[in-house]
This record gives sequence, C-alpha cells and structure tokens, in this order.
Amino acid sequence: MKRALAFSFVFVFLMSSFSLAMEISGVNFDESLQVGSEKLVLNGVGLRKKLMVKVYAAGLYLKEKNKDPLAIMEKDEPMAMVLKFIHSEVPPDKLIEAWKEGFENSTKGDTSKIQNEISQFNQLFKEPAKKGDVYQFIYVPSSGVQVNINGATKVTIPGLSFKKALFGIWLCDQPADKGLKEGILGN
Repeated sequence: MKRALAFSFVFVFLMSSFSLAMEISGVNFDESLQVGSEKLVLNGVGLRKKLMVKVYAAGLYLKEKNKDPLAIMEKDEPMAMVLKFIHSEVPPDKLIEAWKEGFENSTKGDTSKIQNEISQFNQLFKEPAKKGDVYQFIYVPSSGVQVNINGATKVTIPGLSFKKALFGIWLCDQPADKGLKEGILGN
C-alpha cells in the first residue's frame, strides 16, 4: 500500500512538472498555448527590467521554436506574447510611454501607417498594471492581434503591420530589453 501511495505521489509530481515548461523569477509559463485550432509552443521566457526593477516576466509562443527575431516578426501565422506583471504597480502613463518608445523603435521611427491602431491599443491602458496581472497579445492572421487582460478580451486590432510593430517591441534591433529578447528567443 505504501509503495502504491509513493508511486502515486511521484506520478502526480512528474505530471505536474510537465505542465509547466519554464519558470523565471517565480513566474511559471505553460509549455503550450491553445489559439483557436492551433497549439503554440513556448519559445522562451525573459524578464523586463527597468532601472534594475523587475517589471514583468514574458513568454513568447510560436507554432514552432524559432531563434530568428526578424523571421518571427515577419511571419503571418498565429503567435502570442504573454506578459505576467511582477512589479507592484505600473501606472498607465508609464505603460503608454513604454509602448510608444517600443513602437518607435520597432518601426524605425515611422509609426504613421499604424497610428490609428496604436491609438486604439493605448486606449486600453487606463488602469495601472498590478502584480499578478496577465496581458496576452495573440495574433491570429485572419483577424489581427487580440488583446486579453486578465483573461478578458478587450479588443482585436487588425493588420499584419500592427502585429509586426507590436511584436517588434520585444524583437526588433532596439528591443525594450535586450535580456528579455534573448530569453524569449530561447537563448
């Protein structure tokens, strides 16, 4: 009986360890994410730091693992970026300021073609991001980038150009955080 009970505990432990693919700074990311009929795999995880403060942990999900940031940005296929906030609070103006800088960097300063989409995106951030909040940016080619905050879908912003710029915030030549970029690329 004791042997069977011990085996059960080991089996449960092993099964639970397989459900979480990666952990960073106490934040866990599942090994996969279901997007419609597509199962995306966790490409990598990283931390966004600002002045030595850990702001959020992030995970990049793709159809298949890929270490080429330009190829990921350019692909017109399902993918997701998941942000899990670990800092106590990030005010809305700081979020919008960071998004603005990220969009500028990812488009090499030319946001004119997606300005309406960026404005629509920024309108979502009227509340501070708090520790434990989860933001998901899920790209579906036929519809656009679905923005989910704490499990609630807020909006879907159409267009491959917007998707490229948004994912470019973390993957472009001047990313929001170089260590984060390396992490989500699986390096």
